Amino acid sequence: MFDTMTHNNVWVTDQDEALDFYVGKLGLELTADQDLGFMRWLTVNVPGQPDRQVILSALQPPAVNPEQIESARPLLGEGLMGMVFLTTPDCRGTYEELRGRGVEFSQEPAEQPYGIDCEARDPFGNRIRIAQTS
Repeated sequence: MFDTMTHNNVWVTDQDEALDFYVGKLGLELTADQDLGFMRWLTVNVPGQPDRQVILSALQPPAVNPEQIESARPLLGEGLMGMVFLTTPDCRGTYEELRGRGVEFSQEPAEQPYGIDCEARDPFGNRIRIAQTS
């Protein structure tokens, strides 16, 4: 039936700030930044993997009904509206490098049954799980 998944979405309140965080701090690469007139199509991906993109969607019309924006903001800030999963061959090393770039973490690297992982947050509250799998 399906052969791949190409895009996942996270909500942001400022697309320029999101671009700075995801590219400048996390080290992802810009895939698309297009003004469609009614919205800005902004995507990033792990370097070398443009077939799997994260859409940095503005929490604003037309994507979101204006009446829903104010009720969505607290959920976004609590990390309940989006999550990105990234893998790395060295979770502890990646954690230290990203901390040095100013990325805030809500969980330090910890041993799990599947490997080592930690959790960061983007400036909007979205959770970013970083895992080194066994």
